[in-house]
Amino acid sequence: MALGLAAGLGFGLAAVLTHSPLLVAVIRWLRPLGTLFLNLLSMVVIPLVATALFAGVAGLGDLRRVGRLGIRTLAFFWGTTLAAILIGLVVAALLLPLAPITPDQQAALRQAAAADSGAVRQAAEQVTTGARFIVELIPSNPVRAAVEGNLLPLIVFITIFAVAAAALPDEKRHTLTDLADVATQALIRIVRWVLRLAPVGIFAIVAGAVAQFGVDLIKAMAVFIVAVITGLAVLIAAVYLPVVALVARVGAWRYLRAIRASLLMAFSTTSSLATLPVMLEAAESDLRISRTVASFALPLGASIGRSGSALFQAVAVLFVARLYGVPLGVGGTFQAGAAVFLASLTVASVPSASIVSLVPAFTATGLPLTGLQLLLGLDRIPDMFRTMTNVFGTLTAATVVDAVESRTETGHAQARRTDAQGRIG
Repeated sequence: MALGLAAGLGFGLAAVLTHSPLLVAVIRWLRPLGTLFLNLLSMVVIPLVATALFAGVAGLGDLRRVGRLGIRTLAFFWGTTLAAILIGLVVAALLLPLAPITPDQQAALRQAAAADSGAVRQAAEQVTTGARFIVELIPSNPVRAAVEGNLLPLIVFITIFAVAAAALPDEKRHTLTDLADVATQALIRIVRWVLRLAPVGIFAIVAGAVAQFGVDLIKAMAVFIVAVITGLAVLIAAVYLPVVALVARVGAWRYLRAIRASLLMAFSTTSSLATLPVMLEAAESDLRISRTVASFALPLGASIGRSGSALFQAVAVLFVARLYGVPLGVGGTFQAGAAVFLASLTVASVPSASIVSLVPAFTATGLPLTGLQLLLGLDRIPDMFRTMTNVFGTLTAATVVDAVESRTETGHAQARRTDAQGRIG
């Protein structure tokens, strides 16, 4: 995967710098291979989530443990999202003043994003917020939610179904969980077959992206991109790795080695959902996370684990405010951070969702929505890093929650043994 990523970057840059018709034609020919690779991964996402999540929750058998697992997982995601927003605001305040913004750069970026302005407006109308978001968490048709790839309502339905199955007598419950477990193993085997094509798929995806956006755009937005990447690095180094070391007692180097394939996949595909099968494989094979926790926390994180996206949005709000000369002040910055956090609770099943869901933050702070067009024009590069950070956070959540759950179960087992010894005595 690393070789495919490096080769794709080199090939794409060569096409941009040389303007060779042959290289451009080769990249155009390679793009369907990248699409094919993503389709193969996406093909197993929905059935894998359904079977793995059902087997994990129904296999608990204890409804109290289901609630405890959900609360701990959500608390981790929301807590790290707040930390990410704070880091993003601080890093942006320190680095963005270094960005030399000229009228020529502003005009060039507007022109680059003009073709996507209609798409932004249409996608923004699809974002679910407030009461509508809560209502749509309960799908009227779970099959339609699966067909549309709307993962969060599907997770809600499967969790309710699995909780009901967990309350059945053991012999009936085991019939369902055994079937789901076998189906999960078969789907994971398909994932392993698909991953054999990963180097070629990643090469095709990255080469096409670099050739499309070129190096001029990277130079013009260098400070903004550096601010985002710096904030994400701080989040990983100051929050995720220490939490893994302190709670799960896993060394940083060992942890990075265990999740490197998932990070490379997220960086290349810019899709947490497409990376989900690889995360499940890493959780089971490398991190030794219990299937119950992994099958619950990882699909949930692929939907709402958006700490990297929240950090990007916090930096983006301050950047657009500086670009348009809109003074935010302390109150405006607080409003922006609150809006970004609320946006992170919703999941927009639209392209460039991290930009589209900035509409409430822009509205709350009085920023022009045309700033979304500017962000959309350069989204691919930050998207690679923020998706990788989202996946990092999702795997960290599963690792930490699994460690806490293991200690809780050990404590309960010891308490039961103590009670039994007391009764015997």
